Amino acid sequence: QVQLVESGGGLVQAGGSLRLSCTASGFTFSSARMGWFRQSPGEEREFVAAVRWSGGITFYAESVKGRFTISRDNAKNTVYLQMNSLKPEDTAVYYCNAVRPRLTGWETVYDYWGQGTQVTVSS
Repeated sequence: QVQLVESGGGLVQAGGSLRLSCTASGFTFSSARMGWFRQSPGEEREFVAAVRWSGGITFYAESVKGRFTISRDNAKNTVYLQMNSLKPEDTAVYYCNAVRPRLTGWETVYDYWGQGTQVTVSS
């Protein structure tokens, strides 16, 4: 079965950096586009970033473009999210999932979600 384990979150001051990791199993990771999402209290989960199979092509939400970098290591079945210049509005629980493109934006391949990793940015 699909398993997604996110880690690397924490408490950081505005302007700081964090690197999130997500290790996946239960599907062919190297063939899957992977994405990061986030959810703040009272808000819907939103797309953050996606990366294609080889890692060479990436996509970002406008709100994180230029600050976040998504990457992957297919040998480790792991996708990363390097977050720099963090802002208080980046505070959320961050999740990963396999994704596929739709007419506008991205959708998840699996209904399963991991436990996520909490990112809190203080002002």
